[in-house]
Amino acid sequence: MNKKRILITLSLFILIVVAIPIGFIYVLNNGNPYVKYIADKYVPKYLEEKGYTKDKIEESHYVEPKHIINKDFYHGHYMVVFKDETDTTYYYGITKDGKEVRQFCEKDVVSSDGVTHIVEDETNYSEATCVHSLDNRD
Repeated sequence: MNKKRILITLSLFILIVVAIPIGFIYVLNNGNPYVKYIADKYVPKYLEEKGYTKDKIEESHYVEPKHIINKDFYHGHYMVVFKDETDTTYYYGITKDGKEVRQFCEKDVVSSDGVTHIVEDETNYSEATCVHSLDNRD
């Protein structure tokens, strides 16, 4: 009975020592799987409601920003590039309170010389009310 208890304890200890670092490394490289799930669930539905069907979208998927963002939003973004404006990348976030999808004011625009700039100018798919992803970052 004592050997069995020691074996179980040792196995749990080894599992914890291995699983925690692997999980931590996964989250660092890929982002929080829960936030990715929420973004993949809510943002495509939101875009469809706005009339942005798959035939209007060049590319869209979850991205994990490398900097701290607005604390009212989940950390992950959903990036969208439209077919008729391929030089501009739009970002959408999901609020922690109510899981509402909101467009961020900051957009990545690739200039003619190939350099990417962050702009807040009004563009083809800018929404009337956007949120600054870099505000409220205490």
